[in-house]
Amino acid sequence: MTAVLTRPVAPPLHRVRARWGWGLGAAAVLVWSLAGAGLFADEVVNPAGSAQFGRFASAALSPALDGDFLGVLATSVLVTIAYAALGAALAVALGAIGAVAVARTTWGRRRTGWTLARGALAVPRGLHEAVWGLLLVNLLGLDPWVGVLAIGIPYGAVTAKVFADLLDEVPRGAYTALLAAGAGRVPAALYGLLPPASGGLLSYSFYRLECAVRSAVVLGLIGAGGLGYQLSLSFSSLRWPQVWSCVYALALLCLVAEVAGRAVRRRVASPRSSGGRLRRDPLLTTAVAGTLLGVAWSWWYLALSPATLVADRTGEQLRYVLSAAWPPDTDGPLLRAVGTAAVDTVQMSVIAIAVATAGAVLLAGVAAHPPAGVGWGRRLTGTAVRLALLLLRAVPPPVWALVLLFVLRPGILPGALALGVYTLGVLGRLAAEATEELDPRPKAALAALGAGPVAGWLYGVLPRATGPVLAFALYRWEVAIRDTVLVGLLGAGGLGALLATQVSRFDWGAVTTVLVALVVLTAAVDLVSARARAALR
Repeated sequence: MTAVLTRPVAPPLHRVRARWGWGLGAAAVLVWSLAGAGLFADEVVNPAGSAQFGRFASAALSPALDGDFLGVLATSVLVTIAYAALGAALAVALGAIGAVAVARTTWGRRRTGWTLARGALAVPRGLHEAVWGLLLVNLLGLDPWVGVLAIGIPYGAVTAKVFADLLDEVPRGAYTALLAAGAGRVPAALYGLLPPASGGLLSYSFYRLECAVRSAVVLGLIGAGGLGYQLSLSFSSLRWPQVWSCVYALALLCLVAEVAGRAVRRRVASPRSSGGRLRRDPLLTTAVAGTLLGVAWSWWYLALSPATLVADRTGEQLRYVLSAAWPPDTDGPLLRAVGTAAVDTVQMSVIAIAVATAGAVLLAGVAAHPPAGVGWGRRLTGTAVRLALLLLRAVPPPVWALVLLFVLRPGILPGALALGVYTLGVLGRLAAEATEELDPRPKAALAALGAGPVAGWLYGVLPRATGPVLAFALYRWEVAIRDTVLVGLLGAGGLGALLATQVSRFDWGAVTTVLVALVVLTAAVDLVSARARAALR
């Protein structure tokens, strides 16, 4: 009997073609962005600044350690912690309230209302914390509420969306059973949805606290006080040892926040049990109690007064700004300037993500925690790379932009590279964690066949890590488009620079126009990024 083999059917290629299309499009946009940054036409390197850059770099080995400055530095750290704790607490409170308003559970089949509620979050979510800080200073003056609200409002919008998604994704059996038993929607949600979602809600709340530390530093750069303000002062006075002391303090603060936040998230993901029953976790109890005490201490330390928010002067200033900000300015020269600045903003974000993605792919293998049994040299190298990535993401992008201006001429390129360096710190960590979670057997099989470490990584790890890393890169692009505003506020160009100019002129109609452009641009990038991620799946 002769067996007849059927010809294998080739898999459909429409997804592959879509990926090729997105890849070629991304390459074309990158070339366009590099050309817009002047890389192919203008002279971008500034050789005269190399000596100053050398003095800055050499000071890394001799940070300022005198008692007076360390005292100032300690006070700055406490101010930063206080802003972060209160900003994160406000964000969680606003997020809990907003989640009820934007959850699918609330709206049911009324998609129009749900879509409008979600769309309302786009405005506070689309503006960077620094932009909120700049606007709030004009309402409240140099009050501590500026730093707290500037963190709490945009973070609250993001938290509301995430909290709503967590509540919508938990199993709905208990909720449905309570409704069928005659319970109201609120009691059914409290007893049927909240308990199974509580782990995710707690984990994300602590993640927001980590992010709030970095945002508090950024707000310090625009005058809110704390570590960022001290860093800015030391940089503007060219006191490089003090700058490095601030950088090391900042890195240490971010490291503590990351380690503590990761410990809480891991414990939430793997709750302790005894005899098949969950029991109270001392670590989580201590973390929650410590955070609540920290919030109370921060309120006292910053001497916040609710009377400031309801003062007559605040109300008058708010009414004046709102009346002056509407309608938006639609003059032709302003619209042309907004269009040019929007192009610069997109080009900065594209170059930043390209730099960060390339660096993350190169460093992911080294930064990943090695398996047991590898030599001390590999472990030492991995630790050094992880610390370097921590330093990159601890220092705010405007500081990297100022450093790069030593050796690069002014333009959008220093701002783009500064964002790329900062994003590399974040993306490198995410790429390393994605590499650690891959199945190690293909690489082990290649090693058993005689392949070297580099060949094993290229053929056993890189092909499977490419998808997750590109997905993370697209997520970070959405963040980078907001961060371009931050470097722009400090003079790197784009919509941030235009916004700073209009605010300094108190031209509130033009400010509204720029803000609308920012929100629309952020929403457009979110949409393109979501489509690109769908093509990668």
